[in-house]
Amino acid sequence: MRQGTGGWSDLLKPEWVPPLAVLLCGVLLHSMNVLIVATVLPSLVEEVGGATMMSWPTTAFLASSILAATCTGLLTVAIGPRTAYCAGALIFGVGAMLCAHAASMAQFIAGRFAQGFGGGLLAAVAYILVRSTFPEPIWPRVLALISGAWSVSILLGPLAGGVFAHHGDWRSVFIGVAALAVLLAAAALRVLPRVRRERSGALPRVPGARVALICVAIIALSSAAVIDAPLGKAGLIALTLAALVGMLRLNRSASTRLLPGDAFSLRSVTGVGMWCALLMAIAYSPLQIFVPLFLQKLHGFEPLSAGYAVAASSLGWTVAALAVAGFSSVWSRRMLIHGPAAMAVGLLAVGVLGASGPIVGLLLGILMVGLGIGMCWAFVAQGVMGGATREEATIAASAMPTVQQVGLALGGATAGLIANMAGISGGDLDGITQAAFWVPASFVGAAVAAGGMGLRLALLTKRAAVASGNTG
Repeated sequence: MRQGTGGWSDLLKPEWVPPLAVLLCGVLLHSMNVLIVATVLPSLVEEVGGATMMSWPTTAFLASSILAATCTGLLTVAIGPRTAYCAGALIFGVGAMLCAHAASMAQFIAGRFAQGFGGGLLAAVAYILVRSTFPEPIWPRVLALISGAWSVSILLGPLAGGVFAHHGDWRSVFIGVAALAVLLAAAALRVLPRVRRERSGALPRVPGARVALICVAIIALSSAAVIDAPLGKAGLIALTLAALVGMLRLNRSASTRLLPGDAFSLRSVTGVGMWCALLMAIAYSPLQIFVPLFLQKLHGFEPLSAGYAVAASSLGWTVAALAVAGFSSVWSRRMLIHGPAAMAVGLLAVGVLGASGPIVGLLLGILMVGLGIGMCWAFVAQGVMGGATREEATIAASAMPTVQQVGLALGGATAGLIANMAGISGGDLDGITQAAFWVPASFVGAAVAAGGMGLRLALLTKRAAVASGNTG
């Protein structure tokens, strides 16, 4: 395989364009479906009922995605990354067909659970295939395009769902998704490299205790996102953290690991990189959940315009990721600090201007949050993947989407707790005004903590570069 120099032109080489297209389509298909349901849900409830369970389709999708991403490392060892990717696409398609033919909310939730598992495989195996398909110099550019696919979905997901819902045919969007999933599986089988799976004599054993702890964490976190009582929500978040800590302790002493052995260690590049990813995902989470509501209730935005206003953060993420992808190692280390700092400034601006405006300043704050995470996300992912040992390279690559989704879920549940404590549950204007400040402002601390971890990561990567004689 030709190594390339790391420029954008390298991605246009004939052997790399087809696998790049397949990986981007898989991530886009998964991420779009996170948002499609939000658009078609009112039509779904009107037809099949289940208004009291409206939050569970999204909860089931997210929980299943996290579970799939966590187990991806073991699955790719057992059947190979290409087969795992194809399986993810087909499972995703089956879930979409279950949604399309659902006669009740419970059946629709089951379909979303299947979709989440398939989508979780697609997103996680994409990182593994980046590592095994492309040379390391162009990893940041490929990862920047993957980040861009997530951002594009913010625009396309609501639009796709809205068009079908407007014509009273919400089921057809899931039939279309199923067809695209089958095409993706066929394309992946044809163009993705057949990476030789590791020879380990026997297939890996299923780590029952650790998977059970992950399930406990997912159930507790999902319940925290929908429960109203603040004390109950706080208790479930505490249970989530306890389960995750217990899983990490078991993982470090296990012979077959779900996450790298140094996951969240403060002494390794991979461990610190995972802390950066988790904290940035937590800091980013309140934008997509609550800011559209604040724009509608406090500034008179229509639902669609509010959604696209918040999409400015995704646009910023994409623009920044593409702009910095070619930076030298010196500047990439600086971005690990500047990115979280920009997020902190943006979140503070959104909090201060959330109720009173001006609108231009509020939108610039939203944009700043996206620019901040886009400035450094690919470099954090590169650190997590590149800092892993040869034996744990696949596990480290699959850990990135797991950490991202856990961070988004944990941040979402925490944002709900803060919003309720600020008085948003009462529905009055004063409570919404208070929440408009406290929700984004409370996450400034997560962004600052991510900056501290970014500084630590920059120092560790510089030390590693000096040791290897590559100070770039």
